Parts: sequence; structure tokens; C-alpha cells
Amino acid sequence: MLGTELELRLLNYRDTTPLKAAQVDDEPYGGGAGMVLRVDVVAAALEAAYGGPPGHRVVALTPQGRQLDQQLVEELAGEEELTLLSARFEGFDERIVEHLSTDAVSIGPYVLSGGELPAMVLLDAIARRLPGALGSEVSGLEESFSAELEGGLEYPQYTRPAEFRGWSVPEVLLSGDHGRIAQWRREQSRARTVH
Repeated sequence: MLGTELELRLLNYRDTTPLKAAQVDDEPYGGGAGMVLRVDVVAAALEAAYGGPPGHRVVALTPQGRQLDQQLVEELAGEEELTLLSARFEGFDERIVEHLSTDAVSIGPYVLSGGELPAMVLLDAIARRLPGALGSEVSGLEESFSAELEGGLEYPQYTRPAEFRGWSVPEVLLSGDHGRIAQWRREQSRARTVH
């Protein structure tokens, strides 16, 4: 994914499934509610897309995965190529996570109906870290969770008007004293991070 361009390919498991009637999931062995995405279906999709197992990282989006944070976003943004796998309902046959993916990632400690939204969240987080994505390389340097803010939250931001309904912009931001402004921002970032 390095570079200034992002190329996306969206694949539908139903387009390459080896099963009849575009089936992609089945009931879990041992019983239980819901449907599970089949390992043979995902293997067929990867075979169709790459001619075999991909030679790059394959991320399965699952609540059981490593929780997404800025460090992981930065790591994945450095990849030349990346495949995201999503499922619905009860998720993946465990063999997909164990044998067909290199990583399992969760966007948080909660459950959604499917992996499409987590895939979009991860994609957006990665895309904004690519060179040129923000228009200015400086824009993404000093923001929440960045190294410049020691992994903390970003300081408050203000814009015009300087006063609105009696709500004023902090005087230090209007002072023109860049040293004082930088100090105030560091203090605000630390205070927000502690909460």
C-alpha cells in the first residue's frame, strides 16, 4: 500500500464459491445458533483472486483478533499489499483464521452483524496514513495517538470567530507566541489523555 495511490478490489465470496446456489456459509458443527463462513469458500476466493495463497498479509476481521490501535494502523499502512477478509453472523470457520489469514484484527470489544464495517474502518484508518492522503504531511503528524503526542489524545482545536455566544477561544491561541501555544497544547493533550 505504500505510495500515493490506493487501489481497491472488492470481491464477493458468492462469485467464486464452489458450492451450489451461491452458498457461502453453513451451520456450525456441534450445533448452535447462526451460520459460519466456510473455509472452502474463502480458499476458493483467495485462489481466484491470487492464483493461490497470497504472498502478503491477509487480515481476518473478527472480535477475537488483536484490537486495532494506531500502532497497528501504522504497521499495516506500511504494507505494499493487504487483503481484508470479512464474515457475517457467527463469523469464520476457525481454519480461515488459523490457516488462510496472517492476522486477526478487531475494531473493538463489541459485536456487529458482519465484518464489512470493520473492514471500512480499518481501510479508512490505513488510507489516511498513506503519503498525500491528507494533502499535507504535517496534518497527520500531530494528532491523537501520534508519536508526537506520545500516543495521547489531541489537544482542543478552535477557529473563527474568536468569541461566539460568550464562548471564547483561549487567549494563548490568539497570542502569536508559538512557544506558549506549543506548551499549552502539550498540557491539554496530557490532561485529555489522563481522563
